[in-house]
Amino acid sequence: MRIGVFICHCGSNIGGTVDCAKVAEKAALFPDVVYATDPMYTCAEPGQATIESAIAEYRLDGIVVASCSPRMHEPTFRRTVERAGLNRYMLEMANIREHVSWIGKDVESNTNKAAELVAIAVAKLRGNTPLHSKSFEVNKRVLVIGGGVAGIQAALDCADGDIPVVLVEREATIGGKMAKLDKTFPTVDCSACIVGPKMVDVAQHPLIALYALSEVEEISGYVGNFTVKIRKRAPYVDWDKCTGCGACSVKCPSKKTPDAFNEFTGVTTAIKVAFPQAIPKKAVITAAHCRQMSRGKCGVCAKVCPTGAVNYDMEDVIVTEEVGSIVAATGYDLMDWTVYKEYGAGRYPDVITSLQYERLLSGSGPTCGHIRRPSDGREPRIIVFIQCVGSRDRSIGRPQCSGFCCMYTAKQAVLTKDHLPESQSYVFYMDIRAPGKMYDEFTRRAVEEYGVEYVRGRVSCVYPDGKGAYSVMGVDTLLGRPVEITADLIVLAVGIEGSRGAGELAEKLRISYDNCGFFMESHVKLKPVETNTIGVFLAGVCQGARDIPASVAQGSATAAKVLGLFARDRLENDPQIACVDMRRCVACGKCVRCCPFGAIEEVSVRDEQKAHVIETVCQGCGLCAATCPQGAVQLAHSTDNQILAEVNTLCRY
Repeated sequence: MRIGVFICHCGSNIGGTVDCAKVAEKAALFPDVVYATDPMYTCAEPGQATIESAIAEYRLDGIVVASCSPRMHEPTFRRTVERAGLNRYMLEMANIREHVSWIGKDVESNTNKAAELVAIAVAKLRGNTPLHSKSFEVNKRVLVIGGGVAGIQAALDCADGDIPVVLVEREATIGGKMAKLDKTFPTVDCSACIVGPKMVDVAQHPLIALYALSEVEEISGYVGNFTVKIRKRAPYVDWDKCTGCGACSVKCPSKKTPDAFNEFTGVTTAIKVAFPQAIPKKAVITAAHCRQMSRGKCGVCAKVCPTGAVNYDMEDVIVTEEVGSIVAATGYDLMDWTVYKEYGAGRYPDVITSLQYERLLSGSGPTCGHIRRPSDGREPRIIVFIQCVGSRDRSIGRPQCSGFCCMYTAKQAVLTKDHLPESQSYVFYMDIRAPGKMYDEFTRRAVEEYGVEYVRGRVSCVYPDGKGAYSVMGVDTLLGRPVEITADLIVLAVGIEGSRGAGELAEKLRISYDNCGFFMESHVKLKPVETNTIGVFLAGVCQGARDIPASVAQGSATAAKVLGLFARDRLENDPQIACVDMRRCVACGKCVRCCPFGAIEEVSVRDEQKAHVIETVCQGCGLCAATCPQGAVQLAHSTDNQILAEVNTLCRY
């Protein structure tokens, strides 16, 4: 075998703490290495040209590149060696930036370690064999999970690109959190007026199949050929017959049902349409609060329905859809804010969340846009907004910023002055984060034009003052003195987390998620909407804090990725997958049970059960190879012999 080694300086990133020329000298002495050099920037065009010319001039069979992270640069170098006539898998990379130059300043030690990593890569490359991909057909349909603004944008962009879309929404209507907002910052436009037309476009688009009040039950298959089972929950109303007229909710005698759409700031009837602009505009019965379904005594809604749509005997239905790609746009929920006992969260009726306050501001909310205290219905005169409740707080394991709280608090303070001209708003904050277009100007406007008082400091406690109001105890860190404000209403800017059930969905999608339930992207810089499962993409707040413009942008970005994926009629699998030696397999089934992708099955071979790898499903994680007690499962490109060769080389070095 004839191997070429290229040690990249990466400017001073590597060259500043590693003697790259000396590493190249040492590499030239390794077995089967016939050429070694140290270009300044291997990933740049001149560096790649050096690799291509060296392959031709020295008749190289394999290449080792010692440079930055393979996660970022391996695809680039694989294309380079392929252009030069080599199989793309006859390449190995040694990461001497993150693993060497960035973690130490001792040039001699770093140089020795870099040489060791190159020696290991050479040893592994000597055991490499050319690998070849297999192609398979693509089902050009896409599943979008979540009907918030990000999911709506992704669905519309895909459908406008002639890709049929299956849109699944857990609630009875699409629109997500944006449909609950009164106005949007910084333009103070009507939120429903912005998202409403897009919701209608979804309902009327011929290429979008909408499953509302539905959840993804099971996902199997692989990129280009996913099989998805969707549970359509029973609304107890035949939506094919329902016209959304509202006659049922008007006559419903059960009028104390907690109103989830209004964030439980009021009550509603057991049967209702979520809100006037709902899509689909269909009624749903809350079974737990329906007298007919819980006691067998009522049936008023069935009697007054002009189309006979009410059906108390409906059951959940499972439907199966075949798609080639999946977009997760499941949004967010507020964290459990009741952990803040010092604020009276969950105990005092006039301590509410910002989302609850949004419903009080909304004309379609429980108070028809009139701000009232939940405890007694009076208009508040003094309103205190408390920022960072569940954000940037390590004491409860929430170190991250929720992103948009500063701006929506400023918006709500402005709207409060419009609704209640005689009121006074106070905002307790840590820092103002307003990096978006016109955001900082909007915050200044709240202070300068609307008289909102910003107090930099944390609130220590909130307690009733015994006179129907609340004492808010805090500190003004700019003035260096304690502050006490008597307030009628306290609004908490509660931090966000992944939506309910996000972890379970991530496991069905076979993607990663963090401790707050947010889905994790494949690469934070280069693959912000892709995941570690090929064909599964992310949009919106399901992967972290995003405001509306960023969510819409990500929805379009995922649509672009889907359209790019479907631009070809056939896809190729990655050949770095597990392989089973049937002669050594004893059918213990451990590999089948441990595979996180469901890529291994048992098949009958000459009347014996053996493990078999489904090539298009396998992601090459290697768990099965590590688990197999007989060594019957090997991972192509990382076999046991190759790993042992690396270990032996390191021990001899």
